Amino acid sequence: MPSPNPPMTLLLKLTSLHTHLLKKVDQSLGVHGISFTEFLVMYHLQSSANETMRRIDLADSIGLSASGVTRLLMPMQKIGLVEKEVNPRDARVSLVKITKAGKKMFANASVSIEHVIGQISKPLNTKQLADFMKLTDLLRGK
Repeated sequence: MPSPNPPMTLLLKLTSLHTHLLKKVDQSLGVHGISFTEFLVMYHLQSSANETMRRIDLADSIGLSASGVTRLLMPMQKIGLVEKEVNPRDARVSLVKITKAGKKMFANASVSIEHVIGQISKPLNTKQLADFMKLTDLLRGK
């Protein structure tokens, strides 16, 4: 049997961890009726200037295509979490803004996320957590 390939093993472990984390986070957000991707949309909108972003910038922020973010936003608009906003400088640019209901949903969902993150990170001490975050930054090229 060939010896394990450390970079391949790392990739497989990171993929498995990603899947595990998303499953836990999505389960905690299920009580709010949203997915982690929808949470990310509200996070980025809440964090942006005027709580508004161009759709293309939002797509880049959450790792979706422009059409993917459009499909994601349609049900969020229908339930009042986000709204379209007209760009006064360029009507061709599509803007998205978080609504008051979206801010409330984000605040409530954040409590659930913080609880789950606390449970997930519980086995790590403060130094291990800080070291892990540094390592992830290194892998991302930061």
